[in-house]
Amino acid sequence: MSAPLPDWLEPLYGAEQMRAIDRWAIDERGVPSLDLMERAGAGLALFTDRAVTRGPVVVVCGRGNNGGDGFVAGRLLRELGRTVRVLLLAAPEEHEGDAAVNLDRLEGAHEPFDPLALAGAVVVVDAVFGTGFDDEPRGIAKDAIEAIAAFEGPVVAADIASGVDASTGEAARVSVLATTTVTFAAAKPGHWIAPGKRRTGALHVVDIKIPPGAPVTADVGLLTGRVHALVPARDAAATKFSSGHVVVAGGSRGLTGAPCLAAEAAMRAGAGYVTALVPASLELVFETRLLEVMTRGLPDADGALSGEGVDDALEAAGRAGALVLGPGAGRSTGAVAFLRALAARADMPLLLDADGLNAHAGLLDSLAQRSAPTVLTPHAGELARLLERPGDEVGRRRLQSAREAARRADAVVVLKGDDTIVALPDGRAAVNSLAAPALATAGTGDVLSGIIGAFLAKGMDPFAAACAGVRRHTAAGLVAASEHGVDGVIASDVIAALPRAVRSAPE
Repeated sequence: MSAPLPDWLEPLYGAEQMRAIDRWAIDERGVPSLDLMERAGAGLALFTDRAVTRGPVVVVCGRGNNGGDGFVAGRLLRELGRTVRVLLLAAPEEHEGDAAVNLDRLEGAHEPFDPLALAGAVVVVDAVFGTGFDDEPRGIAKDAIEAIAAFEGPVVAADIASGVDASTGEAARVSVLATTTVTFAAAKPGHWIAPGKRRTGALHVVDIKIPPGAPVTADVGLLTGRVHALVPARDAAATKFSSGHVVVAGGSRGLTGAPCLAAEAAMRAGAGYVTALVPASLELVFETRLLEVMTRGLPDADGALSGEGVDDALEAAGRAGALVLGPGAGRSTGAVAFLRALAARADMPLLLDADGLNAHAGLLDSLAQRSAPTVLTPHAGELARLLERPGDEVGRRRLQSAREAARRADAVVVLKGDDTIVALPDGRAAVNSLAAPALATAGTGDVLSGIIGAFLAKGMDPFAAACAGVRRHTAAGLVAASEHGVDGVIASDVIAALPRAVRSAPE
């Protein structure tokens, strides 16, 4: 079992963990299982009735407890005066346990599933699978999911959209696109991790009165604003060096902006001293742009860093608190040699981004030999190259891919996206709860690298530094969007917004 999550993460319980919590509540605390199902179905009925206040409702019920939740919701919606058709995917005698009890309690008719029965409904309730799903749907369940997916009105999912794995967010080829999801007791990883996140719609968590204290540990948590409190602030005794010295190594002809953005972001995130290691032939460009940042030119070839500059880079880094390696470095033979050698030899916390990641495509395991902490910040394409697999596979299995990379590199992996995942080698992971569409613009990844680099240089634990950096970055994106509009934000706007990000962003 992995270590507990830190208290600045809200636990997200996977399917097996939720089953264990339910068993504990029933077996150890004496909570009647029928009461849990009744409360779940009541919450489902409430939000279904709110979704569309008038008109007929169709509830599609599978044979498990998710179907039982649907039976409760159907009964309560009828008690509210709604016209409800309850469609069964299994014969009545095939239902067992609490689901069978609630089928018997259902007043009024129920009928076998028929996709044509969805016609005329104003809202459909998806109670086909819930958290028990972890494969491809087949048979009548597949037919039902296809029919619900084709329905043009609002869809309310019971616990999680059918076809989505609650533990990972992976989605089957056929899955429901919910407009509202009503989940029970706690949110699940699949609600927050893509592609499941995009099939969840508006998420509502219903308290079904499970007592606190279940001895079940979550390994995925939702990142909250409480992480901001971990970032050390300057005090009266601080110096520019005690505030954190960050070294940014990168840049090449045509790609001078990336290391500049990373360096400036590190300064705005609180680093006291930043040094940019850049190709000597381009140093004047950086000297002109970076007024608050020290620069040092390294041997280069045709405007790109070369392997001859590694010793100079190590000397310049000296006792720096963190090294941000790769922004704008390019993919020339010399740059790749420089990036690989410096990553292997640097004995300080290292953040690899952009071309620093590309230089290690197929060499992910070599990073596990490093003597100091490592943080990787790939997007899906870069992670696919590191893992040597198709990019769409990483997109389908984001949590699994981030975990695998973290384990193999013995590193903290920040898989960027609107569901940014921060994974540890032991399998624990954080998922960002904020979304900032304004960050979908060139250069914002370099900004994130600089922020995390600053937090590493302040001596923060690498996982905490990465999580705090992700949260600060997203919060700044929201602030920048409020000033410039989502489509008007550029990377430097995000840097400028960093000082206001903590106090302006939601928890």
